[in-house]
Amino acid sequence: MEDDSAGRGDPADGAASTAGLPAAVGRAAFQAELDSLRAREKAHTREGDAIAAARRRLPMTEVDASTELIGPDGPLTLLDAFEGRRQLIAYYFMWNPGRPAPEQCEGCTFYTSHVTELSYLHSRDITYAVFLQGRNVASGEADPQASYREGLRYRDFMGWEMPWYSAQPSLGTLLGDREIGLFHLVCYLRDGEQVFETYWTKRRGVEAMDYSYALMDLTAYGRQEQWEDSPPGWPQECTNTRTDAGPPAWPPVPEWPAGRPISQWRRLEAGHCDDLTAAS
Repeated sequence: MEDDSAGRGDPADGAASTAGLPAAVGRAAFQAELDSLRAREKAHTREGDAIAAARRRLPMTEVDASTELIGPDGPLTLLDAFEGRRQLIAYYFMWNPGRPAPEQCEGCTFYTSHVTELSYLHSRDITYAVFLQGRNVASGEADPQASYREGLRYRDFMGWEMPWYSAQPSLGTLLGDREIGLFHLVCYLRDGEQVFETYWTKRRGVEAMDYSYALMDLTAYGRQEQWEDSPPGWPQECTNTRTDAGPPAWPPVPEWPAGRPISQWRRLEAGHCDDLTAAS
């Protein structure tokens, strides 16, 4: 069997890596190459600013403010989820109903784990909440209340504190012809008692929530995933955000649903229970 930590080295002993290395040059040559790249980075930043400006000029479309959600205290409305603030960002969390914690979506777990401090959003009159879909693209519908209870236990296991609702009773209304069971970020604006949708994205668009990929992209080896355009010899054995064990090796999984979402290992190590079944 190949060493599943090859290309990364052992962080415990600082062993040398077998991965390829960038060319070693003097400081002046390094800085010249970096300056050339920096011009492209600045152009990318300015283009991002321009796109954000265009996003702020998009029209909006009304959504029924009385659309039903499920909360920890029972039914509530989409308007209630604003918690009195002017704007709402909702992350539509994929879910595998009836399956244990290790088989829950590693992507949704990855992105949700990055959203920890909400006060900065609140200071700009923005509420952030998770809307559990109660289903996954690979699974059908399940009982809304049962799925929500499982989801709440998953939130508690992961140590998340953001508002957590189920959108399952109203997915057709809220998502329309968008793919149900796929993660989405949707932005809403409230005008009095009316609610409007102002923006939505899916797939890699939800990278707006994370900092881990952004930091990885600054490093020599990047995300270390097979789809990346990297030089020959660069480590690319990582399998997204699921591994067969935790530190120090983080062995990649052979195929889904082996392993667990990566951030679950830390919670287990700290002694938290991952049982999603109802308490007896």
